[in-house]
Amino acid sequence: MKIAVDALGGDHAPHEIIAGTLEAARTLPQDEFLLVGDRASLESVLGPEPPPNVSVREADGVISMTEDPAAALRARPRSSVSVAAQTVRDGEADAFFSAGNTGATVAAALLRVGRVKGCRRPGIATVLPFTSPVLLVDAGATVHCRPHDLLNFAILGSVFARKYFGLKDARVGLINVGEEPGKGNDLTKQSHQLLREQAGISFVGNVEGRDVGTGAADVLVTDGFTGNVVLKTAEGVAREVLQMVRTAMTGGALDKLAAARLRPRLVEVRDQVDPENYGGSFLLGVRGSVVIGHGDSRARGVRNALIGISKTGAGLPEELETALSGVATPVGDVN
Repeated sequence: MKIAVDALGGDHAPHEIIAGTLEAARTLPQDEFLLVGDRASLESVLGPEPPPNVSVREADGVISMTEDPAAALRARPRSSVSVAAQTVRDGEADAFFSAGNTGATVAAALLRVGRVKGCRRPGIATVLPFTSPVLLVDAGATVHCRPHDLLNFAILGSVFARKYFGLKDARVGLINVGEEPGKGNDLTKQSHQLLREQAGISFVGNVEGRDVGTGAADVLVTDGFTGNVVLKTAEGVAREVLQMVRTAMTGGALDKLAAARLRPRLVEVRDQVDPENYGGSFLLGVRGSVVIGHGDSRARGVRNALIGISKTGAGLPEELETALSGVATPVGDVN
């Protein structure tokens, strides 16, 4: 694959972004990596002899985390995230990664790359790192959803989960306030009916918040507002629990002795819930693989995100479009 990397996006750009890209380039010598940003700045970090599968593409400036995405893209069409998206549109790259402004990344993907046929709105697919990893769609791309959007998310998520997790089949659950089909608001009630009736989806019904991490489903579907709250809550709770355990084991001598004995296992647990294990979230429903990294991504997260892109292969958008082709678009919905 050919992967464009927004080298200026993120809190620790460009050094951590470039370091992660170099690690990925050495791990994946068959792939090509295109670092997008100010050439002089990037080459000074790269050094005189970068790997042969890493090159630089010139761009002018970066869209900050505080800027309005659409306005900034219009004002600065040569920004790093915009140029990275254009390489996918022009066929120079199969995918692009950015740890910068999430809204700008989504907007660049939609405006420069475009949606796959049959998808009204894209969804962000994020891995929740529980004992059995779960794919959450949508984690924040489309805040205001229609029932048909959630159906699309289920189809897109099923295809992606089978490919990414190596599943023969992917069980789909709808995040709701109760297990019964009649629970929830109009969106979840209507979505439940669509998901139940759609052929090709292994729909297991509603999944309550307390069951998100129990393995009740492989793919969890919801609107972007709810999904983003679920994601941030899960990450925050994981951090707090780990901090509580750390505090409990740094008291007296016996506590420290127990901590020393349990340390290897606790490190495993810490690493398991670390978002940098996966490095980024896929924006499903656009004509190209687009991955959004955490704003505070370090080299490890960037490396893992790029490996994840390579793992899914260059044909992912075509597979997603094929999966959506058998779903009728409701009257009144515009692609």
